[in-house]
Amino acid sequence: MRKSRSEKNMLNNFLKKHAYRLYLTSPGSNIATHPLRNFKDMLYVGNITVGTPPQEFRVVFDTGSSDLWVPSMFCSSPTCSSHVLFRHRESSTFCPTDREFSLEYSVGRMRGVVVYDTVRIGDLVSTDQAFGLSMEHSGFEGRPIDGILGLNYPDLSFTGGTPIFDKLMNDGAISEPVFAFYLSKIKPEGSVVMFGGVDKSYYQGALNWVPLIQANDWHVHMDRISINSRVIACNGGCEAFVDTGTSLILGPRRLVDNILRLFGATKHYVSCSAVNTLPSINFTINRISYPVPAQAYTIKSTSTETWVLGDIFIRLYFSVFDRGNDRIGLAQAV
Repeated sequence: MRKSRSEKNMLNNFLKKHAYRLYLTSPGSNIATHPLRNFKDMLYVGNITVGTPPQEFRVVFDTGSSDLWVPSMFCSSPTCSSHVLFRHRESSTFCPTDREFSLEYSVGRMRGVVVYDTVRIGDLVSTDQAFGLSMEHSGFEGRPIDGILGLNYPDLSFTGGTPIFDKLMNDGAISEPVFAFYLSKIKPEGSVVMFGGVDKSYYQGALNWVPLIQANDWHVHMDRISINSRVIACNGGCEAFVDTGTSLILGPRRLVDNILRLFGATKHYVSCSAVNTLPSINFTINRISYPVPAQAYTIKSTSTETWVLGDIFIRLYFSVFDRGNDRIGLAQAV
C-alpha cells in the first residue's frame, strides 16, 4: 500500500555502493518465520499481539508504508465495529502521548494518535514500541484486517517513532537486518514472512540482487517491460516498487491502456477463454527477466508514473528485503 507524503521530496542522483552480502539460514541460525493467511490471492494477513496481556490483531505486513496501527476503542468510524479494538486500559505496559498523525494509502486513510506498548510478532518482542491507535479510518471496508504493519524505511514514518523492524534491529532481536516473503498460490496456508535471514527451501536457483534507487524506499530501477522481445513499456528504464501491500501489478494509465489494447481488451476486460492464448509479460530488472504468465497477471492503470509490483509478482518470485545493504533479492519461488 503506497502512502503519499507531501512533506518531503527526497532526491538522489546516484546509486549507493553496495557490499553484496548474502544472508542465508544455516543450522542454529536465528530466523523468525511468521505465518500469513492467504485470502483468495488478494490479501495476505498475519497475526500480531499488542499490550500486556497480549491482545491479538490481524494485520497486513506492508512494504509500502512504515507505520504500525490498529483500531482504538475510541474509533468513531462505522467499520471499527467489525474489527478488534485495542483496549488500552487493560494493558499494564501502555503509554499514551498527545501526538496525532494521519496516513493516506492508495486504498484508504486513517487518523489516529501515537502511543507506546509491547508488540509481538510471534516470538519477536518489541517493548515500548511506537504505533498508532486509529480514531477513524476509511477505505478498508470488507477487508479481513484490523490494521497495517509497515516495513518500509523510517524516513517514511508519520508517527515520529521508530518503526518496528528498525526497533527489532536496534534491540538485537534479529540476527541480520533482512526480511523476506513467500506468498502461496490459492492455498490459504503456506505463506510466510521471515525476519533475520532467508530460508532457501522457499525458492530455487540463486537470488538476484537489485540495488535500491536510494536507501530510503523499496524502489528499484526496471530496465523495460516486454512481450516476445518487443518492448511495450518502460522503454529506456523506469522506477518500480515491490509492494507486499498491493495485490495487483499497477502501472501508469496510458501505458497500461496500451498493453490492454494489445491484448484486445474491452473496457479493461479480456475474455476468460482468451487467457490461455495471451503471452507472458516480461519485467526486466537489473538485466534479469522475470516473466509473469497470463494466468497470473492482473494489471491495473493508476495515476502514478511508478510501476508497482504487488502480490501477483511476489507469488512468482520469492522476495528478500535487505536493509543492511539497501537492496532487494529475487528468485523463482517454489
